[in-house]
Amino acid sequence: MDPANPSVRPDRVVPPPLRALLVVALLYAFLVGVGLLEEGISALGEGFTTGLLDQVANPISGLFAGVLFTVLVQSSSVSTATIVALVGAGTVPVDLAVPMVMGANIGTTVTNTLAAIGNIRRPKEFELGFAAATMHDVFNLLAVAILLPLELLTGFLTQIALWLTELLRGTEVSEVGRSPIRSAVKLPVDAIAGLFDGDPIGGATAALLLLALGLALIFAALGLITRNMRQLVAGSVERAMNRVVGTGGGAIGLVVGLLVTVAVQSSTITTSILVPLVAAGVLTLPNAYPITLGANIGTTITGLLASLAVLRPEGLTIALVHTLFNVTAIAAFYPVQRIRLWPVIAAEHLAAIATRRPWLIAVYVIGLFVLLPLAGVFLLN
Repeated sequence: MDPANPSVRPDRVVPPPLRALLVVALLYAFLVGVGLLEEGISALGEGFTTGLLDQVANPISGLFAGVLFTVLVQSSSVSTATIVALVGAGTVPVDLAVPMVMGANIGTTVTNTLAAIGNIRRPKEFELGFAAATMHDVFNLLAVAILLPLELLTGFLTQIALWLTELLRGTEVSEVGRSPIRSAVKLPVDAIAGLFDGDPIGGATAALLLLALGLALIFAALGLITRNMRQLVAGSVERAMNRVVGTGGGAIGLVVGLLVTVAVQSSTITTSILVPLVAAGVLTLPNAYPITLGANIGTTITGLLASLAVLRPEGLTIALVHTLFNVTAIAAFYPVQRIRLWPVIAAEHLAAIATRRPWLIAVYVIGLFVLLPLAGVFLLN
């Protein structure tokens, strides 16, 4: 603590250049975590692959699995990085991973919905804040309801992503020698995996340890990246939000939401910032809405980064599908004035009902984010 100002935390006085270098190091650690995850998945062997595919046997159960996993880890960044690693290891095919990343989009909205409950004793603020949170839920649910059936019928997102993958990586670019980033990541991954060569504890146990270490590194790196990036851009976030309020421009809101989310590596932070701003009347719901949509695109940067650490080009394909899904959903809804504000209007109605009957909040959160995904995973396989 600063003795002259007890409210100033020590981490706030770290020079910005040093903090930026720390973020770069943490990004490297994140990629190493993805690499360890891929190594552990591969080490589990074909039996694990078969068992996992038995659990997610069709696209609909894959959708619910994506929702449930993201709710459990409380981070779409972790869940999409894990999905990219699974696809990159050849464990999950792209066609089953597509609904998983769509489910991750739904599951990530639970955090800001829970954040809105903090104002429940102040009905007016709660109603505004809950509407700000649930408009994200409604938009992502509508996007999945429309685009998932289209994708299952036509495969258009996958086809575009495959074309972009060939354009960006080519069919042979997955070789380690052709990717300096992957080569740099592979050095510590191989060194750690080598510690378990010939280990008497058994191949399966060693693989599980690699998986646990990879997930722990992903969690820790993303958490620290988020914390440090928030310190770097906190003032900029507030000024950007205020500029959006002043101009009321939807396009500016989209860009701000995208850039802030890329900067802090968390759509949850961006959307959770919006909840108190709307509840306090600083932002209106229509002005907050495009910022939320921009956050949807910005959060896909994690999957794209994770694809740099996996060997197979399919890892990049599924990361691109995630980005294309969010871009396509916004392009389908936002430009059409007649339907643009449907999620906002629906969220306002939900918030009004929740304000009158608070017990329905628990039904909504537990039902949508826990019970329904659980039923979908176990009953639809």
